[in-house]
Amino acid sequence: MCSRRHGGGRVRSTTPAEDRYIVLSAKMNRRTTAQQVANQFLAASGKQISRKTVARRLRGGGLYARRPVVCVPLTRQHRTARLQWCREYHNWTEQDWACVLFSDESRFSLSSDCRRQLIWRECGTAYRPENIQEKDRYPTCSIMVWAGIMINVRTCLHVVANGTMTGQRYIDEVLLPHVHIFRGAVGDKFVFMDDNATCYRTLAVQDCLNSEVIQCLVWPARSPDINPIENVWDALGKQVAGRNYPPTNKNTLIRALTDEWDKLPQQLLDNVVQSMVRRVECCITLHGRHIPY
Repeated sequence: MCSRRHGGGRVRSTTPAEDRYIVLSAKMNRRTTAQQVANQFLAASGKQISRKTVARRLRGGGLYARRPVVCVPLTRQHRTARLQWCREYHNWTEQDWACVLFSDESRFSLSSDCRRQLIWRECGTAYRPENIQEKDRYPTCSIMVWAGIMINVRTCLHVVANGTMTGQRYIDEVLLPHVHIFRGAVGDKFVFMDDNATCYRTLAVQDCLNSEVIQCLVWPARSPDINPIENVWDALGKQVAGRNYPPTNKNTLIRALTDEWDKLPQQLLDNVVQSMVRRVECCITLHGRHIPY
């Protein structure tokens, strides 16, 4: 007869009950660091452990250090409006969404957001409310661009230079040179989507849309996560950041954005437009909260 002898090695410095206390401390404040959890454990139990031990116990409890998802703040009114809008367009098919020109402005900066602050979260829980960082400010030294996407086609990337976008500039630089052409090519089924920026809702813009017989898609406020072009902006930013020679000034940033916009595969744009059915269903399931995109 034989039996396995108890293996050697260092004895665990914490008990199962203490492991649960470490995991609970991280869940109560997900933005705390491993060293801060170790200090709290020392104050509570009088036992000193290292931050590596804390990280191992948290991994054993299913918590990993990840960057928080950055989303715009949502109030109850915003969630109600988003839910009502998604229910209204819940019956739209991929063929219906294929006639929509999704447009948006986006701001790109020379200084990248390193987002060094990490949180402790479980796998697959990035879009839970406790794991989201709400933010709607942009860094300085940046430029704003406008573009639109549809199935099998895209607009040129327009740079909003020398100031901010106004209602008249929106007519002269976006609606007449770009949207008007798409309206004529698609026909009566064409639908134009833009967000609720103040310059888009001026009387001059509304008169221009009516005169050009452009049907607009009413968009819920604070809903960039539903707009599929946001995925395209993310892909464009990654392509610019991954260039062999990253831009160092505004002129090189404009050239990089224009070049990488033309290089984006059309299949990527088609996939995000076709995901509108899933986005609407997901928003209804989450009762108007942030959806993963």
